[in-house]
Parts: sequence; structure tokens; C-alpha cells
Amino acid sequence: MAAQDIEFNRNEDINKQLLDSVRVKLLKIHEGGGAKSAAKQKEKGKLLARERVDYLRDTDSPWIEIGEFAGFEQYSEYGGCPAGGVVTGIGVVSGRSCVIVANDATVKAGAWFPITGKKNLRAQEIAMENRLPIIYLVDSAGVFLPMQDEIFADKEHFGRMFRNNAKMSSSGITQIAAVMGSCVAGGAYLPIMSDEALIVEGNGSIFLAGSYLVKAAIGESIDNETLGGAKTQTEISGVIDDKFPTDEACLDRIKYIMNKLGAFEKAGFDRVKASLPLKNQADIFGILPADRAKPYKTIEIIERLVDGSEFEHYKEDYGKTITCGYARIDGWAVGIVANNREVLKNSKGEMQFGGVIYSDSADKAARFIMNCNQKKIPLVFLQDVTGFMVGSRSEHGGIIKDGAKMVMAMSNSTVPKFTIIVGNSYGAGNYAMCGKAYDPRLIVAWPSAKIAVMGGDQAANTLLQIEKSRLLAKGEEITPEAEKELLEKIKNKYDNGTKPEYAASRLWVDAIINPLDTRKWISMGIEAANHAPVEKYNVGVIQC
Repeated sequence: MAAQDIEFNRNEDINKQLLDSVRVKLLKIHEGGGAKSAAKQKEKGKLLARERVDYLRDTDSPWIEIGEFAGFEQYSEYGGCPAGGVVTGIGVVSGRSCVIVANDATVKAGAWFPITGKKNLRAQEIAMENRLPIIYLVDSAGVFLPMQDEIFADKEHFGRMFRNNAKMSSSGITQIAAVMGSCVAGGAYLPIMSDEALIVEGNGSIFLAGSYLVKAAIGESIDNETLGGAKTQTEISGVIDDKFPTDEACLDRIKYIMNKLGAFEKAGFDRVKASLPLKNQADIFGILPADRAKPYKTIEIIERLVDGSEFEHYKEDYGKTITCGYARIDGWAVGIVANNREVLKNSKGEMQFGGVIYSDSADKAARFIMNCNQKKIPLVFLQDVTGFMVGSRSEHGGIIKDGAKMVMAMSNSTVPKFTIIVGNSYGAGNYAMCGKAYDPRLIVAWPSAKIAVMGGDQAANTLLQIEKSRLLAKGEEITPEAEKELLEKIKNKYDNGTKPEYAASRLWVDAIINPLDTRKWISMGIEAANHAPVEKYNVGVIQC
């Protein structure tokens, strides 16, 4: 067997092992609060959160889940918060693309942890950016009180959700809420600020304060059903529009409502009949090096993602460490900006390292991004970047100016942007290649992703020097053996923080996906984005 085949097989094995590890973790996450908690929900005649979502969605329709890893390995002192205690994603209901948000009552009775708030706001952000209808399946005990100081009062905390309710209402974005369990305190405003508010008899209840708090506050003795159950809120207060005997009946009404929605102005992105890549998509696992420092031909990845494996290069022989060009993904026209990981020579015969952004590649990418905005073509960023080139030659050549030009063009882009973190995502390279701070409509990572301010080896050595200086200042010596042990400890801790699971747990990325699902994510993302007209592009001041 040729050395090339051995390397391919090794890459394939390791990349598939990474994917299997993600799948195993997701199976555990999908258990929510566990079998015992799920059984209690079933005893009440309730569907579980994921069952509600599945029942609501059109049969065999596509679904992309946002934030499955939210809260992963966080809040261990409280027993964890799988998936942030809420299921969110983009799906299809009665033929209409929409955002679905479903509280998982098996996780601390659906209480809001800090990550729950962040995840809910991300779901609303997706609805607002793409002008998608949003459906809330409410079943929550409200703010998780032991952490109220991290969820209640700041700008991006619990209250922001109701501000978004109001903003969406004023801009004509449909919101439908179903109270399928508890809905208390400030959370009670969400259904009532939606266009339609429904409730399930027996299980649904909505009030600003429950019976215990009412007793403590004003001395009134009353049960929760009489206080804010389905009959009270539909027949007496008129707060809720209609009541239903079961979860299924309530979800059927939502389907009926969605079936009647009218169409709004579209963005008008170009789409033709889709075709699969001609090259085997599964080869991605063998092409992508297991060693993240090794070079590879990025075009080999691109040709396994795009329709017909057809890719039209833009300035192919200039700025070679970024590959730009036009293609189609599931029929949609796209402009692709990808870090080229080959080691090659530039037009001057100088060696350039793959994955590094040089002045010429930043200049090329900026011009390509502006062209895509001019042509109304969505942008796809494939990140495998170690950062911008440093050193006297780069500084004298104006790397800061050219990098700023790329960031300016990308930041002000009005066509939708989609970011796939294929491998390394380090430092300012993360920013220039449309990291989370730059409003990609969707941002996802492959299991091979690494996200950090710099690579593990460089960071560990830097942190080691800082620690040695601190010890010396205290008059402590460090032996070579202790230094080696300390370096290993620092590196392991740092490397753990670069893993895609760490990023996904904090919603720095929307999901960790199978590379073979990349086409689906981009296609559904553009389909969603096509619901929102594109604003006029104004790149701002660029120093040429």
C-alpha cells in the first residue's frame, strides 16, 4: 500500500473516531433530565420536548438543531443542564420554514440557566435576521433561582427575550406560543406578546405568581389551576386565545395556523436544480489531516461539497493562501472563501505557508466579498486558519491595512454569511474569516475544529513563561522535571478549551456537525435567509 493511501486511511480513522465521539455525547444529551424525569412527564400525559418538535414538523422534512451542546459539561454542581434545557432549531411546519423553541421540562422543570437564556436569544436572533416565523412550546418553571444574578438583569439576559418579542411583532414576524406546562413570573409575558397564544388543559398554567407566592404576598389561598389554568385564562381573563385537551391537539392547531400564513418579499437568491458532488463526499474524512499542522489541498474539500464538484476560481494565481470562487450548493449560488492549506510559492517565488493570511490573500478576499455583495450571492466561509502573517516583511508590506480591508468588507456584507470551521480557527484569522462576532447566519464546526486565540503549543509555552516568572518573583525555583510536568498540565488544559465541544457548550458555534451534513446546513440556511430582503451594501472606508 502506498504511503499516501496509509496516510488517507489514518486520517479517515481518526476523523471518524472524532465524529463517533460527538454522536455518543449527543445520545446522552438527548436523554435530557433522564428516564425518571421523562417518566414523570409521561404520567401527566405530556409529550417530551423532542417528541413535540417531531410531531409538529412536517413528515420527513429537513431539520437542523441549534445548540445541542449548549451547557455541555457546565453547571455540574447543579446536576448539569443538557442542551441548555431547551430544544431549538430550524424546521418545516405546514410547508413553511420556521424556528422552533421547546422547553425541556425534564431538565430542572425547564428552568432557565444562563445558557438557556443565551440559547433562546440565539433562536430569536435567527428568526429576526431571516424573518422566519417562530413557534414557542412553553413548559418552564422560570429563572433558575440559584443563578438569578447571571440570567436576570443584564442586556442579554432574560428580559431581552420580551424586547425581541416586541421587535418581531412590530416588524411583522409571526410568533405562535403554546403553553404546554408551567409558564410563570416574567416568562408569562412571552405567550401574551406572541400573535397567537394557546394552552393545554390540565397541564398548562400561566400566571405572574403561583399559589405559594400569592399566599405569601397577599395571604390569598388558591390552587394553581383556579389561579391560571386553561379554563381561567381562556374563559375568564381572555389572556389565552384557545385551549386544547392534549398536546397533540394543541400542536395540530399550530399546524393549521402555519398553513394559512401569507408570503412576504423574498431576497431573491439564485437557485437551480440541485446535483450532488461528482467526487465522493466521504473522502473528506481521509483528505483532512489528523495532524492539524499538516498541509492539504483545500480545493479537494470544496469539490466534495459543491454541486457537480464544479468550482470557478476567482484570482486563482494571486493571494494563494485564500481560495475564493463561485459554486452551487444544493442548487443555491454561493461565493466560497476558504483558507488554502497548501504550502506554495507566490507570484514572486516566495514561499507561503498554508492556512496563514498574507496581504495579497486578504486583498483578494476583500475584493471577492464585495463582488458577491454586488451580485447578491450568499457567502460561505471555510475556516482552517492559523492567523495573519507576522514579521517585518509583512508589517512593512501593510498587513494590518490589508487585513483591515478584509474585515471591513466582510463585516459590512449584507448578503447572508455561513461559516464552517473545518480545522484551525486561531486569533485574528477567526475574525477575518467570519467568526461568531461577525454575525454569520449560521456557524458550525466539524469534529476536527480547534478554536482559540493561538495554537496549543505556542499558548502553553507562553503561559509557562508567565508561570515561571511568577514563581521566580516569589523566590521559588523550578526544576527541569517540574517544568516539563507543568508544561504538560498547562497544554492539556489549554487544548481542552480549544475543542469544538467547548465552543458549542458556550454557543460560540451553533452545532458540531458531520462533514457530510454541511450541504444540508448551508442549503437550509440560505432557504431561511431568502425570507429576508437584502439591504444595500456599503462597505465603509477602506484604505487601498
